[in-house]
Amino acid sequence: MNKILEITNLCKNYKDFSIKNVNFSLERGYIMGFIGPNGAGKSTIIKLIMNLIKRDSGNINIFGLDNKKNEIAVKERIGFVYDENHFYEDLTVQEMKNIIRPFYSQWDENLFKRYVKDFGLPSKKQIKHLSKGMKMKFSLAIALSHNAELLLMDEPTSGLDPLIRSELLDVLQSLMQDENKSVFFSTHITSDLDKIADYITLVNNGEVILSKTKEELLEEYCVVKGSKDKLDSNIANRFIGIKENQYGFEALSQNKDEILQYLGDSVIIEKPTLEDIMVFSTRRSDQHVSSY
Repeated sequence: MNKILEITNLCKNYKDFSIKNVNFSLERGYIMGFIGPNGAGKSTIIKLIMNLIKRDSGNINIFGLDNKKNEIAVKERIGFVYDENHFYEDLTVQEMKNIIRPFYSQWDENLFKRYVKDFGLPSKKQIKHLSKGMKMKFSLAIALSHNAELLLMDEPTSGLDPLIRSELLDVLQSLMQDENKSVFFSTHITSDLDKIADYITLVNNGEVILSKTKEELLEEYCVVKGSKDKLDSNIANRFIGIKENQYGFEALSQNKDEILQYLGDSVIIEKPTLEDIMVFSTRRSDQHVSSY
């Protein structure tokens, strides 16, 4: 396997929160969606990957290199896109680019100009006068213009209108035509990942709940809907999270055949979305949420 990112037994302890023995990896040529509820530890793990905070134990290898021992060499090959703008607001797009450009030995000015044209970026406009969507496009143009092999994105589509989000997703999909590159995409907008992700890693309370291909997840899991009289304790224990209301229940199962064996056609079985899998998997099976 050609792993571009490999995390093993990663731990980071704070007074009231811990990253606990996190393990997952990403191969070249793929997009990994990184999901979890607010406070799950996604941003902390991304900061650890970027060595912005120091890990307590475990290993983070990027391009086969330790991210602490080879920090400069590793970061030169990474493109990073935050959810917030971290540029000098009073500078123009062109001026800000000129400040960033010398940090990268592989900077490709022609490639940057192509993205400026494709994204419709006004190069002489001050960054503070750009829309949120344009700021995100500028961040992406910077990240892609130094031949980065790994693109790390932290909530890049948050707050963007559907058209801009769709354009950004198209750029990421076209980027994957180069099988030497990979994208690590942290987001709470799981519908974006429904469109483009190859792998999904779900974290909750500082732990990895699952890390699989998107196809495996959507094939393994199913949403079960039925009347409450079908929900005895024997059946309830077979579900991953349950939501109840005055009309019935809705739950997630990882074993469609087992549910069919017990309940047959007395329930409705549907294919889940990634949001279904995230919501139910981060709720314990004994937590019944009523919504009357």
